[in-house]
Amino acid sequence: MSDQPVVWPSLPSVSEWEGTYATLHMWLQIAGKIRLQLSPWINHSWGSALYLTPRGLTTSPLHQGDRTFAIDFDFIEHTLRIPTSHGPERQFPLTAMPVAQFYEQTLAALRDLGIGVKIFKRPVEVLEAIPFDRDRTHASYDGAAVQRVFRAVLQAERVLSRFRARFIGKASPVHVFWGAFDLAATRFSGRPAPRHPGGAPHCADWVMVEAYSHELSSAGFWPGMGLGAPAFYSYAYPQPSGFAEAAIEPREAYYHGTLGEFILPYEAVRTARDPDQALWSFLQSTYEAAAQLGGWDRAALEREPPGAAALAG
Repeated sequence: MSDQPVVWPSLPSVSEWEGTYATLHMWLQIAGKIRLQLSPWINHSWGSALYLTPRGLTTSPLHQGDRTFAIDFDFIEHTLRIPTSHGPERQFPLTAMPVAQFYEQTLAALRDLGIGVKIFKRPVEVLEAIPFDRDRTHASYDGAAVQRVFRAVLQAERVLSRFRARFIGKASPVHVFWGAFDLAATRFSGRPAPRHPGGAPHCADWVMVEAYSHELSSAGFWPGMGLGAPAFYSYAYPQPSGFAEAAIEPREAYYHGTLGEFILPYEAVRTARDPDQALWSFLQSTYEAAAQLGGWDRAALEREPPGAAALAG
């Protein structure tokens, strides 16, 4: 899949960066909620997601009146930057600090730039939902660990973007959802789905109902805590009969009964003879299981991108 060797980095163990993961997750939720507040609603919460840059993550351009700005996490120099269209910029270092301090510094920087914004202060999709302005529990930042994880996410985004290119039906961007802290890309059959039951921690049920309003096959990457180790995932909603028993590649992939989705450990990809192909086979085989068993009109939804015949190796 690649004409140059790509190094997939080894990642820190859960114990090495658990505190940093939890703190960074809250920082990303603050930036994501600012984007949510200032952006038009785009289906399935796409208007609130964050995007990869060569150096970290960004909200992408946000607008308030005649002013445009972004919130950019630079994980190379470990800096939060807020550039604007009217000239001034604010920044501060990303270092060990409580979530409450990060929240205050971010909103103060925006105020200095003439940008006022209010967000709902309670985080979502986490069991311990401490309001941002009161959270002094999460205060860790291991820059080296963050940078390694970021480089892994860049590689995952690269393969997911190529995978997305083969689908001409409705498909999400490859983006980072700050609620669950995962990189995700989703394909849709075009048909409505049964009403989702909701139930995500500290998240209004209507959010999940709207997110899963249409049949989908979704895949992505969790860098952290849910499974005790970084992993790729793939699931279908609604899950068609026989999906859990489908033959999936590579052999290290398995169906997680509690989560209701297929899992491929990151380490199995990193140590594979051809990591890109290992991940590609997982993405393709899980999607095919969802589409075939779900009766998707694959002829109308898929294509071979022009000049991309060699993508799958």
